[in-house]
Amino acid sequence: MLFPTLVLLGLLTGALIGATGVGAGSLMTPMLIGVFRLPLPLAIGTDLCFAALTKLGGALAHWRQGHVDRALLARMSLGSLPACAGTLLAMHQLGWARAGQGVVRTALGVALLLTAAMIAGRGAWGRIALRAGRRIPVAARRALTVALGGALGVLVTLSSVGAGAIGSTLIALLHPRLRARRLVGTDIAHAVPLSLLAGAGHAWMGQVDWRVLAALLLGSLPGIWLGARASAWLPERITRTLLAATLLGAGLRML
Repeated sequence: MLFPTLVLLGLLTGALIGATGVGAGSLMTPMLIGVFRLPLPLAIGTDLCFAALTKLGGALAHWRQGHVDRALLARMSLGSLPACAGTLLAMHQLGWARAGQGVVRTALGVALLLTAAMIAGRGAWGRIALRAGRRIPVAARRALTVALGGALGVLVTLSSVGAGAIGSTLIALLHPRLRARRLVGTDIAHAVPLSLLAGAGHAWMGQVDWRVLAALLLGSLPGIWLGARASAWLPERITRTLLAATLLGAGLRML
C-alpha cells in the first residue's frame, strides 16, 4: 500500500468534506476496503480515528462561535456514548469471528444507503421536518433525541458511518426550528466525542492501522481547506448528487 496514494486519498476525501459539508467522510471506509484491501475491522477502526481527528478543528471553531446547542448536545451524548461503550464491550466479549463480520458489513451497507438517502432528499427532509415538528410534544422530542443518540452510537461504532449526514438530518427532523449553523455545529460537536470513543475502543482491540491513519490525515487537512474554497463555485446540487450516487453504489456493494 503506497504512502503517497493514501495521502492523495486523504486529500480527495478532505476536499469533498470541505466542499459538501456532510456525507463525504462516509466514502473512506468503503474505499479503504475496496481500493486498498484493508480488512473490514481495520478499515472501520482507522476511519473512526480519521473522522474524530478531522472534525476536531471544526468542532472547536463552532464551539467558540456559539454554534453548539449545549442542551441538545448533552441529550444526544446521553444516548450515544453509553450505546457506543456497550457496543464496544459486546464486540470485545464476543470477538469479531463469533459476532460475525457479516453483521458488521450489513450495518455498514445500511449506513451508507441511509446516508445517500439523507443527502439526496435533503430538501424534502426539511419540509417534512417543518410539518412534523409542530406535532411532537417537548417531552417526547427530548426522549426521541436521547434515543436517536443511542441508535447513532450503535451504528457509528459498528460501521464508522452515520454521525454526519444521518445525524444532522434526524436532528433537523426532531428540531426543525434549530438554525442551520447551530444544527451543523451541534452535529459536528456530537460526532467528535462519539468517533473518539469508538475509535479508541477499536484501537484498544488492535483495529487501527496507524500508518494509514497518518497518511490520510496528512492529505485531508489541506484537502478540507481546498474544498471549502472550491465550494464557493461548485454547484451544490451536482456535488451532492454525485456524492449520493457514489454512496448508494458503495452501500449496495457492501450488502
